[in-house]
Amino acid sequence: MVCRIEVRSEKGRVVVRVVGRLTEAQVPDLLEACAKAGGPALLELDELISADAVGVDTLQRLEQRGAHLIALPEYLRLKLGSTGSHG
Repeated sequence: MVCRIEVRSEKGRVVVRVVGRLTEAQVPDLLEACAKAGGPALLELDELISADAVGVDTLQRLEQRGAHLIALPEYLRLKLGSTGSHG
């Protein structure tokens, strides 16, 4: 499965949903989608099947800049090595 990045507005926030496999090739699209938020985005990751090293690094950087990562799959929670605001 290829990566699909969907952007929607929900309760005044921009929600970026990432579905499939996040690889280096999709990182520019993810960064562009998050930039549209105009502030910290909410990233829904419950259907993220896998992420390569560049994808994981990008998610970490986005989180450090204030993005909220929600519905993290367990494998990704372990890769990110964080116990922060993941739900």
